[in-house]
Amino acid sequence: MKDGFSFRIRIAFILIFIFGAVLATRLFFVQVVHSGDYKELASRQYVAPSAGYFDRGAIFFKRKDGQLISAATIKKGFLLAINPSTLTNTENALEKISAIVKINKDTFTKSAAKKTDTYEEVARRLTNEEADKIKALKLKGVDVYSESWRFYPAESLASRIIGFVGFNGDVLEGRYGLEKYYEDILGKKEDDSGSTNSFAQIIMDIKKTVSEDSLKGDIILTIEPEVQSFFEETLDGVLNKYSAEMAGGIIIEPKTGKILAMATVPNFNPNSYKDTKDISVFINPGAQNVYEMGSIMKPLTLAASLDQGKITPKTTYNDKGFVIFNNKRIENYDGKARGVVDMQEVLNQSLNTGAVFAMQQLSKDKFLEYIKNYGFGEKTGIDLPNEAQGLISNLDSGRDIEFATASFGQGIAVSPIEMASALATLANGGILMKPYVVERIKAEEGLDKNFEPQEKRRVLKPETSEAISRMLVNVTDKALMGGIYKMDHYTVAAKTGTAQSIKLGGGKGYNEEGYIHTFFGYAPGFDAKFLTLLYLVKPQGVKYASHSLSEPFMNITKFLLNYYQISPDR
Repeated sequence: MKDGFSFRIRIAFILIFIFGAVLATRLFFVQVVHSGDYKELASRQYVAPSAGYFDRGAIFFKRKDGQLISAATIKKGFLLAINPSTLTNTENALEKISAIVKINKDTFTKSAAKKTDTYEEVARRLTNEEADKIKALKLKGVDVYSESWRFYPAESLASRIIGFVGFNGDVLEGRYGLEKYYEDILGKKEDDSGSTNSFAQIIMDIKKTVSEDSLKGDIILTIEPEVQSFFEETLDGVLNKYSAEMAGGIIIEPKTGKILAMATVPNFNPNSYKDTKDISVFINPGAQNVYEMGSIMKPLTLAASLDQGKITPKTTYNDKGFVIFNNKRIENYDGKARGVVDMQEVLNQSLNTGAVFAMQQLSKDKFLEYIKNYGFGEKTGIDLPNEAQGLISNLDSGRDIEFATASFGQGIAVSPIEMASALATLANGGILMKPYVVERIKAEEGLDKNFEPQEKRRVLKPETSEAISRMLVNVTDKALMGGIYKMDHYTVAAKTGTAQSIKLGGGKGYNEEGYIHTFFGYAPGFDAKFLTLLYLVKPQGVKYASHSLSEPFMNITKFLLNYYQISPDR
């Protein structure tokens, strides 16, 4: 009997302890986790009947010192509505309200004339001061309600990455960019979680806290706002100077895959996206478009052959200025022969025939294996919506001409992020990294989720990466515009590319009047902290990328070296 009584006492104490723990947990959720929610509930009685209460997770840029800068947030204010059925003196009301806020008189008058209606919105996004002044008028049939909306403090900065919130039918949600990709994280759905203290609800709250499926909160980007701003300004200058259709680029940490900046101009202001006439500016070409990138492919081709021991930087071949495959003639950019030259000169002078020679030292199967290992023909997995997949299916034909043109960047089309990720293998010791733009999810409940660098696979041997980097530094020091951009205290590896753009509308062949200029480089050359890829679509008045993009690239590189205080390496 005594043992049974003691057992029941212990059980009772355990149950009391569990109940106390659960109650404490619930109080924690009510008083700490959900305290903001209850404050919002209190204000919802003032929300307009036509508009649901809008709330959403924030988006932040992250400065190099760790400071968070708002990229997307919720702004709160008031809207003005009238009740036409009770509004007696329209002109008087209009005159007094117009003295406080700017209002469309025609809209106000037409709305006031709908005497059978009880609610018509006539002005939105009023400040606290304006709302208070209108309330003080005490006009019958005039009401002020709380409202909230998505606001982008940085306006157009990184707009093609961030996207915007808009209506999809009757649902307000992320429509492009990160707003769309992270809709499940940023979006906050209405629920009644604060309306009950039931044990079941407590358990649900606890499960939500530890469940990644229901993770809600803010997102912290890898995008550095100062770098992004300088990058966009530089690209905008290039776009205007050469009257190009588009200018874009990516700055990535080769060793981590972290995106420091990703930009395309022209861009748009997400605060006023409805005023945008050309909706193509809403997409992000850096991840969603594919291009034939031209000669920036050559270092990847040479690296593959170097990696297999088929060539060295001093390997020579006889350049006749052209090669013929499948009855088609492939020439150097200027059609001229160089005679016997080595692989370094292939990069220095950007010789198409030399890239073909390097490719031929490999079997076609082995070359295709490297193409795929570089990540071409597959999505990188970057956390942006609607990522495009590179087009390399023409290599399945096995035709010599397809492999020849692919060796120097024509005939296959890849996205800028695909190319940047592939080129990063030259700079980071030979590893393909997964690129990413979100560094952390700051959870509304429970633990934050951090995103770490992710290796996809090794593509090149470390010694191959060093060898090709040495060759690319030589390009900058001696060949790029005659060596005028050589830096005395830093090594910079770089290569240009100029490619004909493909015809639009499904036509075969190339557009004779449209070129794509590309440029990539990284610094310091043997311990790269960042890699920059630039592309310029259909520039006017300039033929080669070396003339259009060398100076912008070097300006960006100097800015990065200075901003991040990188120590000189020579």
